[in-house]
Amino acid sequence: MIELIQDGSVTSAKGFAAGATYAGLKTQEEGVLDLGILLSDVPANLAATFSTNKILSPSLVLSRERATRGTARGVVANSGCANCCIGGQGLTDAKELTELAANHVGVDSQDMLVCSTGMIGVELPMALLRQNVSNIRMTDDGGHDFAGSLMTTDTRRKEIAVSIEIDGTKVTLGGGAKGVGMIHPNMATMLAFVSTDANVEQKFLQTALTEAVDSSFNMCSVDGDQSTNDTVLVFANGQAGGSAIEAGSAAAKAFQEALTYVCISLAKDMVRDGEGAQKLIDVTVESATTLSDARKAARDIASSSLVKAMVHGNDPNWGRIMMALGKSGSDMEESKIDIFINDIQIVHNGVAIPYHNDVVVGAMAGSPEVRFRVSLNIGDASATGWGCDLTEEYVTFNSAYST
Repeated sequence: MIELIQDGSVTSAKGFAAGATYAGLKTQEEGVLDLGILLSDVPANLAATFSTNKILSPSLVLSRERATRGTARGVVANSGCANCCIGGQGLTDAKELTELAANHVGVDSQDMLVCSTGMIGVELPMALLRQNVSNIRMTDDGGHDFAGSLMTTDTRRKEIAVSIEIDGTKVTLGGGAKGVGMIHPNMATMLAFVSTDANVEQKFLQTALTEAVDSSFNMCSVDGDQSTNDTVLVFANGQAGGSAIEAGSAAAKAFQEALTYVCISLAKDMVRDGEGAQKLIDVTVESATTLSDARKAARDIASSSLVKAMVHGNDPNWGRIMMALGKSGSDMEESKIDIFINDIQIVHNGVAIPYHNDVVVGAMAGSPEVRFRVSLNIGDASATGWGCDLTEEYVTFNSAYST
C-alpha cells in the first residue's frame, strides 16, 4: 500500500540532501530562491526523459549526454534563465555551473547534471552564480528549498513523498517539480525530480520512468506549447537496502505503481497551478480499442482551447468535447459515444439526452475540478489526461511576460 508522507519532499528518501539560495537570477523578494542542488550521498542509478523540442537548452543537452552513463550523484538547477538560444556560450556556462556545484558538494563534475528554466535568449549570469553557489547549505530537509528554487511563474511549490513496502523493505520516493506554463503533452513542459532509496536496477528504472511519464506528464496540458528545457530525472541510491528490483518481478510492479503515483501527483499539481487557471480539467476516455487511442483522445480534449474556455465559463457545451474527441484521430463510432460531466450523463449513443442545464452548470461552477468521462464503448482501454481552464489572466500575464 502506498502511504503519503506528510510534508514530504525530494529529500524524504534516505541518503539525499538538498539546498538552495538566491543568486540574483530573479527579481529579489523576500523568500525568493533561484539556485538549488539535489545530491545523493552515494552514486545513484539514474533514469531520465527529456524534451523532444527541436530547439533545446544547452543545459538539457549536457544533462542528456551525461545521463547516458546511467548513474549520477545529483543535479544543480536554476530558475530565472533558460540558458537557451544563446549560441555556444550556453554549453560552456552549463558545464561551468556543474563544476561550481560539484566543487561545492565535493563530487566529480561529470556526476552532476544541470537543469535551467526561465527566459529564453538570456545568458546565465555566471559572475553571480560563481559568487553565490557556495551559499547553498545542504541539509536532509532541504527538499522544500530546492523545490522553491525551481519556481518561475509558479505560485506554490510542487512536492510529494510516499513510502511503500517492497519485499519486506520500506522504501521512500520523493518528488519536486515546477511548471505552470508552456506545458503540453509530449514530454510535457517542466522540470521534475524524483529521488528514491529503493535498490532499482538501472534498465528497469528507465523503463519504469518512461511508463510513469507517459501516464502523467505526457497526459497534461496548460496551453498547448512545449518547452525547450523539459527534463525528468529519477535517482535511485539503494540506501533502503533490500534486493535489487528488476523487471518482471512483483517488486517491480509495486515500484512502478509508486513511481507513477508520484509523477501523476506532480503533473496534476502543475496543471492546477497553470498560469491564470481557476479549474482543473480531468478527462477520462474509457472503452477505447487501444491505450494509445485512449491517451490521444484524452489529451486532445484536455488541451482544446474551446473546451478550456467552456470550462472557464461553466458552459456544458458538449459539442466541443465531441469535436475535440473526433479530431484526435482515435478509433470511434459516433453512435456509441457516451459523455458525462461531473458524473451527470448528457450524451448517450452520440446524441444529447434530456438533462437539466442549470444542474450541470451548477456542478461545474461549484467545483474546482471539472470531470469529463467519455465512453467510446468499443474496447477495454482507458486513460486519463489533465488540463486547466483558459482565463483572461493567462492572456494578460503572457502578453507582457518579458516586460
